[in-house]
Amino acid sequence: MCKVGAALAAGCTVVLKPSEVAPLNAWLLAEVVDEVGLPAGVFNLVSGTGPEVGEAIAAHPGIDMVSFTGSTRAGKRVAEVAAATVKKVALELGGKSANVILDDADFAKVVPRGVSACYLNSGQTCTALTRMLVPSSRYEEAVELAAAAAENFKVDDPMVEGNHLGPLISDAQWNRVQGYIAKGVDEGARVVAGGLGKPEGRDVGYYVKPTVFADVSNDMTIAQEEIFGPVLVVIPYEDDDDAVRIANDTVYGLAGGVWSGDLERAKGVARRMRTGQVDVNGGRFNIQAPFGGYKQSGIGRENGPFGIEEFLTVKSLQL
Repeated sequence: MCKVGAALAAGCTVVLKPSEVAPLNAWLLAEVVDEVGLPAGVFNLVSGTGPEVGEAIAAHPGIDMVSFTGSTRAGKRVAEVAAATVKKVALELGGKSANVILDDADFAKVVPRGVSACYLNSGQTCTALTRMLVPSSRYEEAVELAAAAAENFKVDDPMVEGNHLGPLISDAQWNRVQGYIAKGVDEGARVVAGGLGKPEGRDVGYYVKPTVFADVSNDMTIAQEEIFGPVLVVIPYEDDDDAVRIANDTVYGLAGGVWSGDLERAKGVARRMRTGQVDVNGGRFNIQAPFGGYKQSGIGRENGPFGIEEFLTVKSLQL
């Protein structure tokens, strides 16, 4: 909707290709478009796989711009294919976002909220705060709080009402997440909640145990690569400068968080983080604010005036 709405507002016609593993919301959108009477040809829906339909869209000379949301790997391929016709590309890609908890924060309150910020949508969120950075002086306290919060998460059928984690999107993704958990163990990280295998009583479905790793260094695979599942790593830092260094020590830069009892201190750390969006003391997502990444988390912005401008090209008339 962020893409389609902005493109239509800019006066463009749209070809939308949803993810082949989650296409139904796009079909609902097409029904809404039909019901409101948008002229034929303004909004077009084409389903299919990325390597076939996605690449055809990116390569087509009749398409002036491609806006893509997905993995960094797929985004690089979109940019590569689109380059052949020198079309504009906007990319909203992966993340490995840091949640920096400063030493003057209320740990009992903010650590559980940080776990929730990692587990949103069962961890299948590009902005998930998957690296929790805590002062080394309070490290074990933070680890215990994070483990307790993870253990309190209920894993259940997504059609059942209530607050709980549902399954992952596919068998392939379940196996990918299990591979990362195993990699974390192999590299020496300590599992303090969750771990390998399916939760008790959830043998059918792509369910993952809500997992927390301690004793993690930022050079480990689980601290550097996007897992896209309910897996949190807790990393110690020495001071504010060290926290910023660790937060920025990744190829990604999509989101982040900072918690402090001193708002100005929190804002100072947030400004130094090389990432497109930072939640300060739990600031909520603002649909009118520009959204997008630094580094390999993408190029371009969505939402608000910046999102509309992505679909505009400047013309100058010399009189």
